Amino acid sequence: MGFCEDDQGMGGKKVVMGASVIAKWFLEEEYSEYALKLRDYHIGGHIIIVVPSLLEYEVLNALKYSGMYSWEELEKIGVLSTGLRRVTYRGFKGEAVRVFLEADVTIYDASYVAPTRALKTKLYTTDKELVKKFPETAIHY
Repeated sequence: MGFCEDDQGMGGKKVVMGASVIAKWFLEEEYSEYALKLRDYHIGGHIIIVVPSLLEYEVLNALKYSGMYSWEELEKIGVLSTGLRRVTYRGFKGEAVRVFLEADVTIYDASYVAPTRALKTKLYTTDKELVKKFPETAIHY
């Protein structure tokens, strides 16, 4: 079994994407145009977006609190239907706990940093604190 679900035969460079960036696919905010470019690169096969399985919940939470979507609309939004690759729980739990304890970040944030490290790639996020704590891998976007 691979590190990511359904990742066999996929081209493109894997990158980890934070929920804060993916929420911008649905909200017109500062940096939304960059988030949409990343989405388009993913759809075009130039990159493969990797996310922890909790991402969809985090995105729906952000959309709910934006006040822009009704309950019915939120039920229909399928973030993972865009072909995002979810990392397996087994594949990153140990590293996530290590990051959580050593870097003093939430376990939710650590669940994004862990696969970034394991895949030796970049994490695209709007969380400036994560960028500050992990400058070698986190990119503000």
